[in-house]
Amino acid sequence: MDRLDCDRMFIAVFESGGFSRAAKRLSTSAGQASKLVTRLENELGVQLFHRTTRALSPTEIGRAYYERLKGLIEEFDALESSVRSASGRAAGRIALTVPMSFGSTQLAPILVAFAAVYPEIQLDVSFSDRLANLVDEGFDAAVRIGEPEDSSLIARKLCPMRVIACAATSYLARRGFPAGPAALADHDCIIDTNFRDPGVWRFRTPEGEPVRVAVHGRLRFSNPEVCIAAAVAGLGVARVPSFIAGPSIAGGELIQVLGAFELPPSGLFVVYPPGRHLAARVRALVDFLSERFRGVPSWDQGW
Repeated sequence: MDRLDCDRMFIAVFESGGFSRAAKRLSTSAGQASKLVTRLENELGVQLFHRTTRALSPTEIGRAYYERLKGLIEEFDALESSVRSASGRAAGRIALTVPMSFGSTQLAPILVAFAAVYPEIQLDVSFSDRLANLVDEGFDAAVRIGEPEDSSLIARKLCPMRVIACAATSYLARRGFPAGPAALADHDCIIDTNFRDPGVWRFRTPEGEPVRVAVHGRLRFSNPEVCIAAAVAGLGVARVPSFIAGPSIAGGELIQVLGAFELPPSGLFVVYPPGRHLAARVRALVDFLSERFRGVPSWDQGW
């Protein structure tokens, strides 16, 4: 371990407020985090944190050191990135966070292909539906569905993302096709609880007017793949992202319903913190994703 490791860990502990969170941010153990900060304190001959069994807080000297050090580390990282970018060398670690279902079903094979093309890049990918703070948690980039809420991030749109309603022919033969969104009140709805308001399904009339429908059903899942499995089994109408439903529709297991009332698509984005220089490794990933998702998404083809 060198002095730069100690300084980076000090910043992580200061910003996250604890050794465990800082260790997770930098992919190490809490014991190693404490060891690095202690070594830094010994080298400087000062105490940077007050430690108790319940809390950790910076000393006055620790705060002053952080204020000066943070800018120096950012300058160092910017310099390193600019040199790597100028040389065209894409190497080093990328910490990336991606949505759980989309990441496992659609993004995983693309990331594997990226790793094969760039053998000098180390990928550290977190699969989670939690909206991570990229800067505080040490992520280089994120793949997100929907318009980014954080305006401080730079976002590149990769492709459109649709949400559709669908059902199996066996179910529709028993219950009939819903003629409009209001007809869902008489249908068994399979509810994906990942949506912000899962009991209300949103549509749009052909004239562009928004429609909100309260839906009911005995099946509620926090996983869209399970919702589709239930729909394929003929248990009701599901409303999920098309990247989940598309293969079953293309294979004839499901049929889209209420297509005339489908909402305009949102988008799939790759986002990353702003900076004067984007690291060559991150630029390579952004460009690779943009190329792979160009045009009509594969999951929306064939139906």
